Amino acid sequence: MAPPEVSDGFASNLVRAVKGLEAKVGLGGTRSFERESEQTADYRCYYIGKLELPDDYEGLRLKLASAQGCEVNPAKYDVFFYPLQAMASPKARVTTSLAHSSPERLLTVIPHEDFHQDSALMGLPAPLTEAAATLVGFLTARDAARQQFGVTSEVYLNLSREAQLFLAKANLTNHYFDELRQLYANYRAKRISKGEALAAKARIFQAAQRACESIQPQPRSFNRCLAANNNAGLAFDHTYTLYYPLVYSVAEAHGGDLKLTIDALRKAMAGKTAGAAIEGLRLAGSR
Repeated sequence: MAPPEVSDGFASNLVRAVKGLEAKVGLGGTRSFERESEQTADYRCYYIGKLELPDDYEGLRLKLASAQGCEVNPAKYDVFFYPLQAMASPKARVTTSLAHSSPERLLTVIPHEDFHQDSALMGLPAPLTEAAATLVGFLTARDAARQQFGVTSEVYLNLSREAQLFLAKANLTNHYFDELRQLYANYRAKRISKGEALAAKARIFQAAQRACESIQPQPRSFNRCLAANNNAGLAFDHTYTLYYPLVYSVAEAHGGDLKLTIDALRKAMAGKTAGAAIEGLRLAGSR
């Protein structure tokens, strides 16, 4: 069955489907995304030096942008232009770009942002909260699609694969992040020249592009490749991928069940330090 064409009314129906499912599993509780916005997106520009690689997006430099792009010199910095479709807020509205995105994208983004507001995630670093919210977004979207369209629908079949496909992206992203982090450490230690570092960097990003393009089938709710094929895009995506294999193991240990996974994530993360939350997730994923 072909996915329906997204219209404003159709987007509203999907929001209601997600919100109804969230209520059943004890997720959400906010009134986010109940109204539509005339805003297309919130435009941002992340950037960083050519031989710099922070752990996550909080280490990137940020400048507000416009629909026309970033006012940052790409010859001096690695740049990632980001049209943000949604953010975690009780007052968040459905932007026009989100309303007219694919059903898979819309169904995934809303529970992702809603789970960010869960008290269990409060106070934890972004790489932990983004990984958990990403997983919950996929599982909620899958179950909402099953209820809304049925198990034989293209939307459901697509979403039933997204969590595992993102695991493949996470493993690749984490691998190339570690490789580049070591390369830049060698440059700072003066074991290699700037020219050698830049040449090696180019080769690694080329390899990363080839590797991500091999992820099949192509995901429908996220980009299988880096947000931008440079340091800014890699650091941004690493925020979501660093702990994703760990949280994915929690879902596997609970049979992929949405409510059981959410409950296990909350138990492992609520009120914990980052180190304690990581250990809690390891225990939850090894049962």
